[in-house]
Amino acid sequence: MSDLNRSGEPVDPRRLVVLSAVFSLLFLWYSGYLLYLQLVKGVEFKAKAAGISRQTTVIPAQRGEIYDRTMSIPLVLNNESFAVDLIPAELPAALRDTFFSKLALILDRQQDDLRKRISPSEYHLYQAIEIAESVPYDKVASIAERIDEFPGVAWHVKPKRNYLETGSIAHVIGYVGNITREEYKVLYNKGYGTGDVIGKSGIEKQYDSILRGKDGREYRTVDVKGRKILQSDRMIDPPIPGQNIVLTIDRKIQLVAEKALGPRMGSVVVLKPATGEVLAMVSYPWYNPNLFGDVNASKEYLQILNDPNTPLLNRTIQSSYPPASTFKAVMATGILGEGKFPAEKKVLCPGEISYGDRIFRCWIKRPGHGYLDLRGAIAQSCDVYFWTVMRDYVGIERMVSYARDFGLGQISGIDLPGELSGFVPTPKWKENKFHERWLGGDTMNMSIGQGYMLVTPLQLANVYALIVNGGVVYKPHVLKEVRDAANGALVKRVVPEALFTAPFDKEDIRLVRSYLREVVTTGTARYSAPAKAVQVAGKTGTAEVGLADRWHSWFVGFGPYDAKDPEDVIVVVVMTEASNPWEWWTPFASAIIFQSVFADQTFEEAVDALGISNAAIERRNKVE
Repeated sequence: MSDLNRSGEPVDPRRLVVLSAVFSLLFLWYSGYLLYLQLVKGVEFKAKAAGISRQTTVIPAQRGEIYDRTMSIPLVLNNESFAVDLIPAELPAALRDTFFSKLALILDRQQDDLRKRISPSEYHLYQAIEIAESVPYDKVASIAERIDEFPGVAWHVKPKRNYLETGSIAHVIGYVGNITREEYKVLYNKGYGTGDVIGKSGIEKQYDSILRGKDGREYRTVDVKGRKILQSDRMIDPPIPGQNIVLTIDRKIQLVAEKALGPRMGSVVVLKPATGEVLAMVSYPWYNPNLFGDVNASKEYLQILNDPNTPLLNRTIQSSYPPASTFKAVMATGILGEGKFPAEKKVLCPGEISYGDRIFRCWIKRPGHGYLDLRGAIAQSCDVYFWTVMRDYVGIERMVSYARDFGLGQISGIDLPGELSGFVPTPKWKENKFHERWLGGDTMNMSIGQGYMLVTPLQLANVYALIVNGGVVYKPHVLKEVRDAANGALVKRVVPEALFTAPFDKEDIRLVRSYLREVVTTGTARYSAPAKAVQVAGKTGTAEVGLADRWHSWFVGFGPYDAKDPEDVIVVVVMTEASNPWEWWTPFASAIIFQSVFADQTFEEAVDALGISNAAIERRNKVE
């Protein structure tokens, strides 16, 4: 080779050396990088490729069961049920009409309901899409017998919630349903998927994360179109079942309370004041939660949603009412605490008093009670006494303070969704709301639990729990324990939590307790509230709602009155709404519950023991 370039000049040997070195280095670098990609990164790329070509199928976890406090038999369990899937790409377009017609006939569903599960843009997919749920075994068997007529159809197990108790306990337990798009947006970061079944209300919603468990996964290798390649290439991560829940609810007390209330718009709360445990929670009307998971019951489901009596509403915590004379126990505690008007000093009740341009008439005894001290005013539920003392000696600001000291106007924090806070009005609120000045008449109305004042039945139960406990209120709850689904081992036990301690003198509270006992022995509830098995104290209440012949009716009681340990006491709140035909039933219902609990009797046995007439029971069962 010539050492001359094209121009005839000699070539510099150093340039040849440099060029050779550069080409050599480039060759070595590319060779090394290729080796790196093959040997070092090859495993990673292979895993990524496998992941891209791996199809994942969800295996639903069994939802945890729910028990009452006795753990005798479950209130809620799971039934075996199936879901039907379709691989859209395996269904020829020419067969779609016939396919959906035949499938709808077997499943007893509407064709449109099946069709809408698959959008037109999904018919090229080889990934299974769920088109029907809550399918019983016999329907799946029918499809299997004619599987040649249903290309692309498969099925998988999908447990269905079975609510064994379908009465008043429905408001506590709640129900489940498919996750909505809006719910998914909120819960996405908590591991929820688009096809999940989640709690919609009650315990099912409150403790969904405990009950739902963890879904399993099945992995299969597929080609680029989603078709399965190797039947043997199958991996499974098994599902983890949800944990079981034990409620504070006592099944027997719940049933007695349900029957005691009868078919009346209203509610019952039975509370254990020493711990905050809710032993019974009844709201009428109730509903059958199984209808929410039964596609064949869509008509009944729509009736529930459109019912003007709102059966989905848990009236114990999601409705608020004027407390009426049950609020006088709060005011009595305030009078004793103020010390401005001695408890033994008497007020004349002539049956009515004039204030401004209005005549205020005593509800219980229009001719008047005569002279009454605080004890007598509570027992006889004298409005005139409280109108006079609260307006002239205590005043609205202190009244508001006492109401809030009892926890009114704020939620209790019970472990159920949707609780209302009730309402304690103030002069500032009225001025902002109505642009009107607070008047003495407003103070008088509030002093007897009327006017703008609102409480929930559970809040009222807490008011009387405070009186039983000497000033302490425990946070009400319906969860007692969480247990392992596999072996029943205790996972968690709820410990009573003090919600607040009121700044009242214990002797003042003891006096109020004694006043409330006289309501039952000599006062307004002496003929209707006494239970033979236990000494009961409590207070009646009748709230005006602007109707001439209808009122909200209350009775709040606790017993045994003579108990040495608050642990032995229960508080019972019975409330019926003004939409019912008027009758004085709430004290009777309360007496039946107390008698049943402390004599260990059924509803029928308690009614018989108390000598409540059949006529009274029939009036209880009367529904307009």
